[in-house]
Order: sequence, then structure tokens, then C-alpha cells
Amino acid sequence: MSDLDVRESFLRAITDNDPEAMREGLERLFGLTKEGLSPDAEFRLRDETYVMEMPQSGERIRGREAMRAMQEAFPVPPSITLRRVVGSGQIWVVEGTNDYAGDVWHVVVILEFGADGSIIRDTRYYTRKSEAPGWRSEWVEPLD
Repeated sequence: MSDLDVRESFLRAITDNDPEAMREGLERLFGLTKEGLSPDAEFRLRDETYVMEMPQSGERIRGREAMRAMQEAFPVPPSITLRRVVGSGQIWVVEGTNDYAGDVWHVVVILEFGADGSIIRDTRYYTRKSEAPGWRSEWVEPLD
């Protein structure tokens, strides 16, 4: 699948408020299928004005060139699992996990798309799993 096919999935999701189309595009974007994207194809999906922010660590990556350079320098990319994809129009939220060789982080990503299906902004929140306090056990159930 090419970046044009992924962009078509994004456009279908944006136009029809279709979470399955968005999930399909994201699975290919993140390389979760046999038809993952090349780094160049992924680069072309990002708008020239692309910005990615990680508020938790106080970092911003400005521009798709800087994002590609950061990805190329990344020591060992994580394996990604998508848990949930919701949204409508040009704003979508993704819940999932990133597994860095056994160091698992939960992640929430807010994606903002342009009218052409390009990714304009990407805001990521990361957290590690924590133990639930015992005092509330009678009201909660564990997540899978």
C-alpha cells in the first residue's frame, strides 16, 4: 500500500466519520500490517507544516524533515498496539501501547488532519502502568 492509499483511508475517515477507515490507515502508517509504509511514504503523509508535541517531556518536533531525522536516529523503534481509534472530521484520537523491548508505555495520540488527508499536528501523551490502590477495588474491574 502506498502513501496515496493511506491518504485515501484518512480522507474516507474524515469525510464519512469512519473509524474503521482511520484504523486501516493508521495500521499501515505504523507498520502493523504486511503492507506498511516506507519511511519516504510516511514522510509524504505529513504536511509541510507538521508539528508533533509530547507535553509530558516538554518536547516539540517542528517540520516533517525533523520528524524523519528523529525517527531515523531512534535506537530501537517500539512495537505498537492500537487499542482504540475514535474521532470525527479532521480530529482523531488513538489509544494504544508502545513496547520498547519489554518496557511498555500507554499512549494517547491526538491527530489533526488537513482537508487533503495529510497529518498536520500530532500530540502524544505517554504513561507507564501503575498499580491501582486497593481502597477502590469494590467499584472497579481490571482492564484486559
